[in-house]
Amino acid sequence: MAPTVPNPHSRWSRFTAKVDWFLIALLAAVLVASVLPARGTSAQVFETLVVVAVAWLFFLYGVRLKTSEALAALRDWRLHSAVLSLTYLVFPALGVLCMFIPEPLLDADLKLGLLFMTLLPSTVQSSIAFVSIARGNVAGAVVAASFSNLAGILLTPILVAAFMGGQVGFSLGSVSRIALQLLAPFVLGQLLRRWLAPWVFRHAKLTAITDRGSVVLVVYSAFSQGVVDGIWQRVSLANIAVIFVVSCIILALVLELSSRSAKKLGFNRADQAVIIMCGSKKSLATGVPIATILFSPATVGIMVLPIMIFHQIQLIVCAILAKKLGERADGAGAPANN
Repeated sequence: MAPTVPNPHSRWSRFTAKVDWFLIALLAAVLVASVLPARGTSAQVFETLVVVAVAWLFFLYGVRLKTSEALAALRDWRLHSAVLSLTYLVFPALGVLCMFIPEPLLDADLKLGLLFMTLLPSTVQSSIAFVSIARGNVAGAVVAASFSNLAGILLTPILVAAFMGGQVGFSLGSVSRIALQLLAPFVLGQLLRRWLAPWVFRHAKLTAITDRGSVVLVVYSAFSQGVVDGIWQRVSLANIAVIFVVSCIILALVLELSSRSAKKLGFNRADQAVIIMCGSKKSLATGVPIATILFSPATVGIMVLPIMIFHQIQLIVCAILAKKLGERADGAGAPANN
């Protein structure tokens, strides 16, 4: 019997399926910005492109979100209140504690970046995906994550004004810019959803590439300005290591608290998965556009650095946790509540 020859193409397919190409694209954007930052006229062109890209992101989000399903599922106010409490109360409290990290470890701007990261809304796609893997309440996850993200358009600027206003030059004009650049495209997407949604869902891969590409563009523009203003003279490898460790601690605390509180509050297993997965995330895709509107170009790079680090940590940790929760649910013979 002839020996089986491994198929190199199948190995390559398995490898590419496991690679987080979005993360690689983000790192590439930072690298290119570090070597070839946009300056002068090109920087102005990228500023315009960023405005268009951010509007496109939230327009697509408006087209994708099913209004009727969202309104129907909002009846489960206890579940959504639990997720929102973790996102906009527990996380910010931990962010405030980050401000007490000694200056030799992190300077004031990087500590503000950590605080900003804790004020952001939850993710949408990854939260829903992990709840599904954990055999949780997928319908509840769709609404909880979407509602958290929408609430962030208003709540994040308010929290930034409350906790960071005097230190980052926040103004009420920032709120109007948020409404114009984020909320208006979302509302337009909702209004046009009836006609555009079928096309968007038929071309899901194309729209996924364009919306992730928009985030990569925003990151490149932000870090270009940061490089021009000397970001890498201010941030060391030791600083990045501290941000990594602090991010791990924050995520561990939120995961532990969300798990314990969901059980004590009497939520069933499927809803516990929603609280754990949706309540422990922070959105890079929403955070970067908000940062470009709220902060000066010189500080955006530093402000988004912590969320870029936290983003990858939460994906790795929650992927492992979701798989374990799913295996536990399968072992108990519990069906997904969706």
